[in-house]
Amino acid sequence: MEDKLLTPEKVCAALNVSIQTLRLWDESGKLSAIRTPGGHRRYRESDIYKFIGITKSPEEIEESVALYSRVSSGEQKTKGDLDRQNTRLTEYAAKKKYKVNYVFIEVGSGMNDSRAKLQQLMKLAREKKITKVVIEHKDRLIRFNFNILKVFFESHNVEVEYVEEVLPKSYEAELIEDMLSLMASFSAKIYGKRSAERRKSQ
Repeated sequence: MEDKLLTPEKVCAALNVSIQTLRLWDESGKLSAIRTPGGHRRYRESDIYKFIGITKSPEEIEESVALYSRVSSGEQKTKGDLDRQNTRLTEYAAKKKYKVNYVFIEVGSGMNDSRAKLQQLMKLAREKKITKVVIEHKDRLIRFNFNILKVFFESHNVEVEYVEEVLPKSYEAELIEDMLSLMASFSAKIYGKRSAERRKSQ
């Protein structure tokens, strides 16, 4: 099978290094690039795997799936929304015959990208311990800027798969709650800044 070629940008994201570092490694022979007919640098995917200590090709790496369920409030968890969401994901994964090694359930706002379970999920991706993340809807992972997280996972060869394209009606109230929380946060910052300016002028 033909070796996949990666751009310097993708390699930088996967290895968490700068373009300058990548260029120095190329010049020193630590991680050599090849040149396209147009003179652009590209890296063999197999070389990147060898560099980080993985001897198997991407096709040979054993499947390892993580399920991630989230609700915004403790009330939703109490009502059973979180358990039902996790059950739906488990049934979906079973139908697909996925090998599920990790299951995460979390209560927290979708606008908070520092959630503990989300950070654990990202750590597994960096450590090459998972190959796929399954969520019910993309906003379960993060409310806004989903594509940023998607690019992060893809840079570590982890696919993000969501079951539903359209947000279920049951989550509309949660979305409104998150939006009100965001507005309250901005308002507090604005009033706090104005208050500080008034105190300074006095």
